[in-house]
Amino acid sequence: MALLSGLQKRFDKVGFIKPVGQQHVPVQSSKNEKICVDKDVCLMKERFNLDHIDYEDMSPVIIPRGYTKKFIEGKITYEDQLDKINNSFRKVNNASDVVLCEGTGHCAVGSIVGVNNAKVASMIGADMVLVANGGLGSAFDELELNRVLCQQYGVRIAGVVLNKVLQSKYEQTQTYMAKALKETWGVPLLGCIPDRPYLGCPALMDLEVLFNTSLITGKEHRFRHYSVQQINLVTTSLTRFLENLRFKPCRTLYISHVTREDLILGFMAEYQRRKAVDDKPFEAALLICGRKDKYELSPEVLDMINGLEGAPVMLVEHSTHEAMQKIHNYTPKFNTADKDRVTKAVEHYEPFIDFEELLRRTTSSNSSFNEPGTITLDDLKTV
Repeated sequence: MALLSGLQKRFDKVGFIKPVGQQHVPVQSSKNEKICVDKDVCLMKERFNLDHIDYEDMSPVIIPRGYTKKFIEGKITYEDQLDKINNSFRKVNNASDVVLCEGTGHCAVGSIVGVNNAKVASMIGADMVLVANGGLGSAFDELELNRVLCQQYGVRIAGVVLNKVLQSKYEQTQTYMAKALKETWGVPLLGCIPDRPYLGCPALMDLEVLFNTSLITGKEHRFRHYSVQQINLVTTSLTRFLENLRFKPCRTLYISHVTREDLILGFMAEYQRRKAVDDKPFEAALLICGRKDKYELSPEVLDMINGLEGAPVMLVEHSTHEAMQKIHNYTPKFNTADKDRVTKAVEHYEPFIDFEELLRRTTSSNSSFNEPGTITLDDLKTV
């Protein structure tokens, strides 16, 4: 998103395409047909008003469940995929001053169906910006695996962006990674982004998706975010729970088992008390857990929750342990509805990216590997 935002400040028409996608959503095409596109495509088009290009050209190949089997069985052909990608890229490219192409995961993703990221970049003549999470040794090792595949397909590497770099190690990481990349590969570090944990914190809306459920009450707070540190599994007495509600940080996501009706009722009562005295904002939420057909919320308690307006309460059909694990392992995706987080992400990332160097690299006729005697960009595109 930050790359697209920065490019829009430098070009009139910026195109976007995700040649191969996985997670998809239904949208209305320019022909008023219902089609599926990658989630990121929907976000980019809506957030950045990419009205000069059509949805159907921005997400040519989607790999849903069962797609790989169909490809191996010959029901989907390699040539058909390439035609879709080439045709879509040509249309987007013709309508734009510059095109940003987003890959899916690491460079080898899509190999089993013949359209991994390096292959696609080579086919459409795109330069590659490699992205890795912050660090030195492990990050460089991960980048090297991707670089080798790019080199195999003759893809130029414009540079590297390091993401989620710890604040305490920012200067060290930036200095040594830039030096290592320049001396080893001859490519620049285009961006070193300090970590901002909030951007990776799930909102209640994300938990609705994760658990395939909906908030029972408090739907107006679906965009409220909770960090891992703000999640609390409640196993204490009702008295201690109420103390926590009143005196601990107010923004906490409490997780309780469905059999602890005392805690559920205590949560509702404290919300009503806080609302009546207008003491301080009530930003807590309650996740009620219980395996389906084994532990269920009583109809009487459910009726009381439904009568509670404002306090976010969600019922999930998992044990408390399973719910905690799922939340800890979950990485929420950006989406068009969560405008605040999208805006904050762009504002945070964009200033740390060297756009001038990125554009200089992508318009250079030299090989990305900076080796004497290597082929030029024009020759590279014919390989």
